[in-house]
Amino acid sequence: MSETELKRVIGYANLAIDLLARSEIPPYPQFYELLFTYATGVNPLLNERVGPLFRNGAPTIEVVEALCNEFLKSQDVDRRISTVSARMSASIAEVHAAIDTAMAGAKAYSGSLQTATSDLNGDVNIASVKSMAARLLIETERMQESNWQLETKLQASREDIASLQRNLAEVRRESMLDPLTKIFNRKYFDEGVERMVGTAVASGTPLALLLVDIDHFKRFNDTYGHQTGDQVLRLVAMTLRSQMKGQDVVARYGGEEFAAILPATDLDRAVTVADSIRRAIQGKELLKRSTNERLGRITASFGVALYRPGESIATLIERADRCLYAAKHAGRNRVCDESELAPDGSHIAA
Repeated sequence: MSETELKRVIGYANLAIDLLARSEIPPYPQFYELLFTYATGVNPLLNERVGPLFRNGAPTIEVVEALCNEFLKSQDVDRRISTVSARMSASIAEVHAAIDTAMAGAKAYSGSLQTATSDLNGDVNIASVKSMAARLLIETERMQESNWQLETKLQASREDIASLQRNLAEVRRESMLDPLTKIFNRKYFDEGVERMVGTAVASGTPLALLLVDIDHFKRFNDTYGHQTGDQVLRLVAMTLRSQMKGQDVVARYGGEEFAAILPATDLDRAVTVADSIRRAIQGKELLKRSTNERLGRITASFGVALYRPGESIATLIERADRCLYAAKHAGRNRVCDESELAPDGSHIAA
């Protein structure tokens, strides 16, 4: 590392420590990592969230913890996947080595048996037979020991690999969740919609897509702060998840936008589900946790589209997005489905 680079890194470290000290936040590794990353400026979204917190005063530990969960969790998942994969590879390599050793032992034992067979076909006497039997007994005992060691190694490896598989499945599950809202993330949605469209095509059943956007979220976020904004996102996510049934999938699609995939659901039923969710969201009153101040009710707009055989998934999403835009344009806090779209994509007035 050059002297210039060293000075720059030390500068980042000093800024991170200074921010922790000024806010009286304990310099735990995760908090330091968060603010060191902020100091480097390598994550613009992180800086957009953290900067105003320190300019407007000192954030609480709860806020910083939430930011750590949101911005550092995915990195932790990646590290855990790499660690588990490395351990699994090492365990499999040990099994292969044990099998190779056992095979070498079996080959040597087979050679000893062939030698004994050849000797028995020649001139033998009692002394030579006793000597041969003694050698074979020793070789047999070695073979038994080798088999026992292989069996022990395979059993231990089997248990270790099973444990690693469980860990890997858990980590993969976490990698598919949005850290803030605890519902599925965009990655899972992209994979899920492709898989579920394939199932719908194969079975000849309908499939509906809902896109949901929180109304005036930016204004709400700017007025009450990101912590309250996060509370809104969690509330909407929880409401969406509570309304899902069977194989339905709900995911965080973007910043304040969500998506739901409804298999075996026609357009009328999907509109009914969307309106039920809309009313459930509107029916929840938001309180500011720190003061119990009533912040009013939040609303959301919905776009609903039905998959058409032969079209691309991108086309389905684009049509649902046009429905969502039409719902916004028509006054928000409403559901617009594709039957209400004019050819130009605008909302058809009732």
